[in-house]
Amino acid sequence: MSGTKEEDRKGSSEWREFFWNPRTHELMGRTASSWGLILLFYLVFYLCLAGMFVLTMYIMLLTLDDYKPTWQDRLATPGMMIRPKGNQLEISFSVSNTESWDGFIHNLNTFLSPYNDSYQVQTNDNCPPDQYFIQEDSGEVRNNPKRSCQFNRTMLEDCSGMSDRFYGYSRGQPCILIKLNRVIGMLPGKDGQSPYVTCGAKREDSDKIGPLAYFPPNGTFNLMYYPYYGKKAQVNYTQPLVAVKFLNASLNTDINVECKINSNTLATGSERDKFAGRVSFKLRIDDK
Repeated sequence: MSGTKEEDRKGSSEWREFFWNPRTHELMGRTASSWGLILLFYLVFYLCLAGMFVLTMYIMLLTLDDYKPTWQDRLATPGMMIRPKGNQLEISFSVSNTESWDGFIHNLNTFLSPYNDSYQVQTNDNCPPDQYFIQEDSGEVRNNPKRSCQFNRTMLEDCSGMSDRFYGYSRGQPCILIKLNRVIGMLPGKDGQSPYVTCGAKREDSDKIGPLAYFPPNGTFNLMYYPYYGKKAQVNYTQPLVAVKFLNASLNTDINVECKINSNTLATGSERDKFAGRVSFKLRIDDK
C-alpha cells in the first residue's frame, strides 16, 4: 500500500515538474527563449501566408472589370422564362373562380409596372428598330452609363393589361409573357432579322392548344434591345418581352406547351442544356 502511495506522489511530482521546473525555469520542457523563438517562427510564417493571400487577391482583382465579366462561361443560347410565375411552371386556374387567377393578375401587374409608357419615355430612348444599339467605349474612356431603348407596355396590346385588366384570364384566354435571359454582349440575330418566339403543344396535346396570338406582332425580340451591356453599365435597361395569348384552348384538361426562340444566330438546345432557348410549361383552364 505504501509503495503505491509513493508511486502516486512520484508521478504527481514528475507531472508538476514537467509543467514548471523551478530549477531550470522551463515551462512544459522549454525555456522562455525557446518558446519565444517558436512563437516568432509561427508569427512570421502566418504573416507570410496572409501576405501571399492578399497579394493573390489583389492581382486577381486587377484582372476584373466592374462593367463586363472577364470570363464568360455560359451557354451560347440563353434560357427563357415565363410570367406569371406559377407553381413549378404550371399555370392552372378556373375561369369562374376569380381567386384562382387573382394572384396571376397581381404578378403580371407588378412585373409590368416598369414597362409603363410614362416611365419608359422618361428613362429610355426611342430607338430605330431592326438594328443593334451599339454603344462602344472609346479606348480607356468608358461610355457609361449606356442608354437603353424603350419597351412600352402598350406594345403588348391585348396582353398589356391596359385594354383588359384581367389579361384574358376572366374569359379563359390567358396571356403568358416570355422573356429571354440576359447575356452580356449577346447578338441574337444578323442581317436585320430579329429573333422571334413560337409556341406549340407537345405532340399528345396538339389538338388542345387552339390558335395563338403574339404581341408584339410575330413575337419578335427586336434587335434594337441588343447588345446588353450589364446592369451596372446599362442601369435603365428594359428587357424585351413577348406575350402569347391562348385564344381557344381546350378546357378542363392539361396542355403541355413549349415555346422556343427562333434565330439565325442562336441554336435551340445544346449538349449541355437541352432546354436552352426554350421553356416548357403546363396550362390548365377549368370552366368551373
